[in-house]
Order: sequence, then C-alpha cells, then structure tokens
Amino acid sequence: MRYPDYTETNSGLQYKDLRQGSGPIPKTGEIVVVDWDGYTIGYYGRIFEARNKTKGGSFEGEDKEFFKFRLGSQEVIPAFEEAVSGMALGGIRRIIVPPELGYPDSDYNKKGPRPTTFSGQRALDFVLRNQGLIDKTLLFDIELLKIVSNGRG
Repeated sequence: MRYPDYTETNSGLQYKDLRQGSGPIPKTGEIVVVDWDGYTIGYYGRIFEARNKTKGGSFEGEDKEFFKFRLGSQEVIPAFEEAVSGMALGGIRRIIVPPELGYPDSDYNKKGPRPTTFSGQRALDFVLRNQGLIDKTLLFDIELLKIVSNGRG
C-alpha cells in the first residue's frame, strides 16, 4: 500500500522525515545509537515499543537502554538498516515497513530491533506469527542520537 506524503525507495520502504538532522550521515561500519518506537500499523496500530520519552500504559517504568548497531552488519531488519543509513544525526524518520523488509521468518529474535518489554514482545509476536490474513506491515519512528566512528564514542 502506498502512503501519501512518504518517499518510497527502490526496496519498497516508505519514509518521511519528521525532523531533519543537522549532523553527519553515518557510514557503513560505524556504530549508530538510536531511539525507536514500533507499531503494528497493519493490525490496529498497536505499539510494541515506546521510545525513551515517558509514555503511559504498560510502557511505564525505567528508561531503557538505547539501541545500538553497526551499520552494514545485518544485525537489524533491512528496513531499519536502509532508513538509518540515509539519516543525518539528530533526525527523526518515520518508516513504513512491508513484511519483506521486516523480521525474517516472522521472528524478532533473529534480527533487531527487539521489543524490550514482555507486552511489546507479545503484541509483535502475535502479528508476526499469525497465519491468518493479518497485515504484517510495521511502522517505526527512529531518532538518530549518536554515531560512533572507529570504535570510539
């Protein structure tokens, strides 16, 4: 499904920059530190991960660790890798992820990012593992917080 006001890449990823970053763009091999939200947009828009910003509901509690990964290492789903590789530091990008750019074999344990709460894992797992006609399209908001070059912070 095509969403208005989003840019579509050759892979089928759709994105919109909610805030343009003003810093550098990360390069392959660098470690990026991001904060992210995840939603099952195709199935009732359920949130399965909330960013560190305080939110109500079942996501209250201590601040979680920020998510880090090395660009180009294939540690994360293809959509996440593609989205972050084109962002500038300080930016926030919203991405719409078709199933083929999401979690391999419908399993969030194989590649990141993984929900950090039990309720988030349950919500995502329900959609990914459902054999029915549930739309497995996901939505992520990603904020690029830091770029670590050559192993230094």
